[in-house]
Amino acid sequence: MNATDTLSAQAPATTSTAEYKLAGHALKALSLRFPPRPAEDAWPATAEPAARVLERLEEPPLRIADDQLHRVRRRGAHHILGWLETFPGSTWQQRWNATPASQAPGADWGRHAREWTEMGPGRSRQQDLSSGLLSLICADVIRPSLGWLLTRTSANTTSLKTEVIPARDPEGFARLQTMIDTNTWTSAIGRQAQHALVKLLAAKGGTLADITVGDAIEYLTELKASRARERGNTLFYVWLRELGSLPTDAPGTLRYLAITSGQVSMEQLVDRFGLQCRPVRDLLVDYLKERQPALDYTSLNNLSRHLARNFWRDLEQHHPGIESLNLTPEVASAWKQRSHTWVEKRRQPDGSLRETVTTRANVASIMLSVRAFYLDIAQWAIDEPARWGPWAAPCPVNNADVAVVKHNKRRKARMDHRTRERLPALPIVVRAAAALHHDARARIKALKETSPGGSFTVLGETFIRAAKEGSTWAFRSTTGHRFDMALVESRTFWAWAMVEFLQHTGVRIEEMLETSHHSLIQYKLPTTGEIVPLLQIAPSKTDEERIILVSPELADVLSAIISRVRDPRTGAVPYVASYDEAEKTWNPQMPLLFQWRRSGEDSRLSAGFLRRALRDVLASTGLTDSAGQPLDFAPHDFRRIFITDAIRSGLPPHIAQVIAGHSNINTTMGYNAIYPAEAIEAHRAFIARRRALRPSEEYRTPTSEEWDAFLGHFERRKLSIGICARAFGTPCIHEHACIRCSMLRPDPAQRHRLVEIRDNLNARIAEAEREGWLGEIEGLQVSHSSAEEKITQLDEEEASRRRVIDLGMPTFSQIAPHFIAATYPRSC
Repeated sequence: MNATDTLSAQAPATTSTAEYKLAGHALKALSLRFPPRPAEDAWPATAEPAARVLERLEEPPLRIADDQLHRVRRRGAHHILGWLETFPGSTWQQRWNATPASQAPGADWGRHAREWTEMGPGRSRQQDLSSGLLSLICADVIRPSLGWLLTRTSANTTSLKTEVIPARDPEGFARLQTMIDTNTWTSAIGRQAQHALVKLLAAKGGTLADITVGDAIEYLTELKASRARERGNTLFYVWLRELGSLPTDAPGTLRYLAITSGQVSMEQLVDRFGLQCRPVRDLLVDYLKERQPALDYTSLNNLSRHLARNFWRDLEQHHPGIESLNLTPEVASAWKQRSHTWVEKRRQPDGSLRETVTTRANVASIMLSVRAFYLDIAQWAIDEPARWGPWAAPCPVNNADVAVVKHNKRRKARMDHRTRERLPALPIVVRAAAALHHDARARIKALKETSPGGSFTVLGETFIRAAKEGSTWAFRSTTGHRFDMALVESRTFWAWAMVEFLQHTGVRIEEMLETSHHSLIQYKLPTTGEIVPLLQIAPSKTDEERIILVSPELADVLSAIISRVRDPRTGAVPYVASYDEAEKTWNPQMPLLFQWRRSGEDSRLSAGFLRRALRDVLASTGLTDSAGQPLDFAPHDFRRIFITDAIRSGLPPHIAQVIAGHSNINTTMGYNAIYPAEAIEAHRAFIARRRALRPSEEYRTPTSEEWDAFLGHFERRKLSIGICARAFGTPCIHEHACIRCSMLRPDPAQRHRLVEIRDNLNARIAEAEREGWLGEIEGLQVSHSSAEEKITQLDEEEASRRRVIDLGMPTFSQIAPHFIAATYPRSC
């Protein structure tokens, strides 16, 4: 399962414009690498005459102790052999292949056996035929196909397992049973694995040691064709690996091969989008092959998606029949406009699909890919004009289209806002994760102490345990809701472990999932000799390993994880295979910490499982964002919070860069969300530095006389119509003609006094005009104009106050101490 395990392109480029998935190609590639054993139709046991076959049925282990049942089986086998003799073939298997029974589903055998064999009606005759066929399969005379066996009923499967094991490979199954713990062997999942091995022996012959990787893959393929889903259908392969009969280069697991793609060819990367124009399709394939040596598989995958789907398939959908890269300005402009949005489809609660036009976040990447595509072809056309020259064309993407400065600033603002919003909520999320796990542990403990079918009460709720022995399912007595308490406990534990691990390390989620038992190392300080625990982070994005100091809190989390995943039989952390979602390759088996036993098989936890578990934690907190919507937490938010909190706590940014594993310090600073508190502290530090440069006399303690004079200044500023706003220690510039002074701040509550002053001035002006006091009229008019101005100023302020929106900010006279009590969810 590596980069060389690829298939040739199978989907034609001109069949459809619909995109198809690459999931399952890993299993197809593996089936080509490990072909199954061919279905034989001749071997010694099937070539024996009928008399010898019947004689062998009388010999152990085919001869059973129950005489009556043995006679039924022998009678049925005799009749079936006689029926098979009527079909062509030199062996019993060849004759079986020629019968209608071999082509029909195995479930039809019991219903149509009498009709096929012409044995006559009767339930006893049906039992004879079914028992006789079972004897012939155990004697390796007939080997039905896997598809035929997989359609048989559970009762027939149980009988098959009971009879085939002692007849075919009792020693192999006995050895296998000693290697498997009793609980797994006797569980429903363990029985399914045994049935799978028995059916492989019945269909392919031989013993457990003869089963190949190809046989196991063929079984999974037939199982998928006959049944949509079956739990534990790959555990049998893990058991075969433990037996040691498989080759060393066999895959570590078959669990996820049906939903993974592996590294496919460049043809498949392009053909999945169903391009109509074959020449352009071939051009894109050649272009990707040219770029392949310099790019990793993730970059190639993204590049093929940008060029084939986001660029050319979009052009084909809106301009059918397009065949040239030389786009007209109208076509190029329309495509760039469409590239800024995409249609998001979401399943609604009623089952319908809702389409929403959403702004595309990676439009700059698409533009850069298309621009590089055009410029590369133009450059290569100079060196190879015959190959690339016909495709050289003007690039439709200009410099302005690939400008990312504004985009990066907007993204930085969004991420800073997201970090600021979630940092205060982190302690609540941590407590909620611990509380959920504590409650789940209490429930599973109470369930195990209750007999099957009994009821129990825990944490104020009453449950009824499932009646099946060994089951961890329970029902809520109030709602009847049924759920697996063991699964809930496991889910809450890993949610807690993930939250704690990410908040103390700040690693990426893919790095967390790749942390193994080998990542824990020790370092001895050369000066004191103290042993310091360290955690080695596997290379992820920058391909550089780094070391993180293990804090006491992180040590507790790691200890809990290791205690949980350790194999109770050996005391070691099991080795599991992991799939790299980015590079589409399988990593070597390692003792990963984030693993669990699923369907009896040790496997790595998936990122999707952990994200769903984290959503359950957030739902229990009831936290909301600034828009009033439920607060969401992504695993990467813990990384941003970790870096922000570290730098705010005084950690130098270049040290934070090393801990975070960034190749550029600007990336680290991009994760740091600047808070207003930091600006305030910086301003206070600036003031302290400025004061240090000024004479110390300016910052001496004032005397009592100076302080009284300072307070008296503010007391003497109060006027009947407002407040004087002149500075302390400055004289009155208008000789106390306050109505004329620009430093007067009129009080809105004293507007009526200003009106009285204005009316009085009007009366005095009229009197001066009657008496001929012309020298006094000019001074009275200046005062009247100032009074009118003050009244107009108050009216404008009042009108402005009515127009604006109140933000709830208190005025100086309204300031009073307030205490806000933080409320937390009861479960935290």
